[in-house]
Formats: sequence, C-alpha cells, structure tokens
Amino acid sequence: MREKLFCPYCGSRLKRIKRGERERAYCPRCRIVHYQNPLPATAALLMNPKEEILLVKRAKEPARGRWSLPGGFIEAEETPEEGVLRELEEETGIRGKVVRLVGVVTEKSPFYGPLIILGYHVAADGGVLRAGDDAEEVKYFPKEEMPEVAFFSHRKLIGQFLEEER
Repeated sequence: MREKLFCPYCGSRLKRIKRGERERAYCPRCRIVHYQNPLPATAALLMNPKEEILLVKRAKEPARGRWSLPGGFIEAEETPEEGVLRELEEETGIRGKVVRLVGVVTEKSPFYGPLIILGYHVAADGGVLRAGDDAEEVKYFPKEEMPEVAFFSHRKLIGQFLEEER
C-alpha cells in the first residue's frame, strides 16, 4: 500500500511527524494526523458432519487459484458477524449462523495494507453449496488432506479452530 503524499481534504503536501514510537502523515494546513488503520475482514470456519473444513479456491487476486477460508471485508453499517455470514453466502451459497469467535489475527496484505481478520466458527443453516462471487471452486476437505491455504491468517485460524475442536 502506497503512502499518502497529499491531504485528501485540502490537497496540501503531507509532512512526517513523530507520534510516540511511530512516524505519521500530518497535514500542517488542516492540522490533522492521517493514520493508516487496518481494514477489518472476516473468515468463516465451517465444518460439515464428516468433520471436513470448507474452503474456497480464489477466483481473484490476491492469491488467485489458491485455497482459503470463505471471507472478506466488513462493509460499512455491518457488524463483523453480519459480514462473515454475508461473505459465506456470497462465496459458497451456504447460509450460516455464527457459533463463536475463534480468533483475531493480523496480517499485512500487499494489496490492502494492514488487516485485522476475525475468524468465526459458523454452522450451516441452509443454502446450496456452489462457487459464487470471488470463488472459482468450493469444497470440503478432511483435516488431514487439506491443501496449502494461501494466507497465514487463515492457516493460523484453522489451527486454532482445530485445536479447540479436539
């Protein structure tokens, strides 16, 4: 993610100032510090009765053609729980219910910068399994036959989920 050079409010060139241990972009005209905050995203951890985990093969970058958990960015006016259920249905055709929060993981995306990913254990509650939206394929995998998962954050959440399921 590129650093901002100009203030989005007034167009002035931003300066770098020290705030605590970090340098921040600052607009001397508006007197505003421009923080680079992480984007919130979700990931759904859904297991079928055979104890297989649902993954999607990504149809778009980042990590096109690789497997990941269903999930994506939380939209404005949406709770994290609403976001994970929306993304699950958009990508897999499965409607769900949030069971519990599995974990919160940070990761830096080359496309979007810093992310905070909230992983939720989700139970299926209807729908028909199909690849949709950003997925080219959707499939349940036995725990011992999982393909390589594209994102560190998803691998970590899967590990936490499986550890708690024992």
